[in-house]
Amino acid sequence: MKKLLSYFTTYEKIWYVSILTLAFIFAFLFPEEDANGVNGNIIMALYLLDIVLNITCELLISKQSKWNFIVSLGVEAAEIAVCVVCAYRWTTLATTIFFWIPIDIISFINWDRHKDREQQELTEVRRLTGWQEVCVLAGIALWTVVVGGLMVYLTEDILITDFIKDRDVEILICYLDAFVSALSIANGVFIWLRYREQWIAWYAVSIFEGIINILSGQFVLLILKLGYLTNTTYGYIKWTKYIKEHQGKAPASAD
Repeated sequence: MKKLLSYFTTYEKIWYVSILTLAFIFAFLFPEEDANGVNGNIIMALYLLDIVLNITCELLISKQSKWNFIVSLGVEAAEIAVCVVCAYRWTTLATTIFFWIPIDIISFINWDRHKDREQQELTEVRRLTGWQEVCVLAGIALWTVVVGGLMVYLTEDILITDFIKDRDVEILICYLDAFVSALSIANGVFIWLRYREQWIAWYAVSIFEGIINILSGQFVLLILKLGYLTNTTYGYIKWTKYIKEHQGKAPASAD
């Protein structure tokens, strides 16, 4: 336990405890009501589990630790449960099952192959080139329009969850969910390939998921988004510092 605690800096421990404390305060202030035939306490317990696992995973990513992917598998299980219980965000549900679970396993293997030569607990990270960024943005736009439109068509004239009371709001969430899932896929590929730009993708994911949470009345999950935004800044700075310090050095192994 002492070794585990010493692995994290004072800032990291304060950040982690602060997000957890705020999450439980919000859970008390904004209790979840029964919805879709599920007890509100069960829904809130899933939210809190999702928050605990997510901030643990995010903190490990910022520290360039391959073990974030093992925690991430727990994150995927929690988020699948939340989507099923809330009966919403079907694009995110499919993305989690068919993309995130496989990419977590593949990424763990890839990160293990690219350990830093001097600090074995670290993984080598790098940055994208300009043309790669353009291709990613075009792919995100196309996915949002096509998948968002498909989900609107599949849910036409149907309100399928107690969390959304208005069809116009449901349509908006369909497109927002498609956009977030596209960003999430890009983020997963960036993490797999160890690109610093995964943090930029997380900024956008955090903001637009926060909008979905507000529209759905899931205020306790806004604390998770606050955790994302603060840790994303921290992680981006750490990865950028690492890249600058290791520019010109030969990588541990080829991709």
